[in-house]
Amino acid sequence: MRQSEIKELSIEEIKERLAEFKKQHADLKMAHAVTPLENPLQIRKTRRTVARLATELTKRELQ
Repeated sequence: MRQSEIKELSIEEIKERLAEFKKQHADLKMAHAVTPLENPLQIRKTRRTVARLATELTKRELQ
């Protein structure tokens, strides 16, 4: 998810997506621990998306 897409979301949508991506990240980490993923870069991508969403949420709450 790109930063430009995140900026278009409302606060509620950001919270929903954040929970969604956190769960996806945890699932990917668990799956990778059991058997290696075909594309382990998915873990990095979801982690960075979580960080982008959390940053945007914090930025909006401080405004």
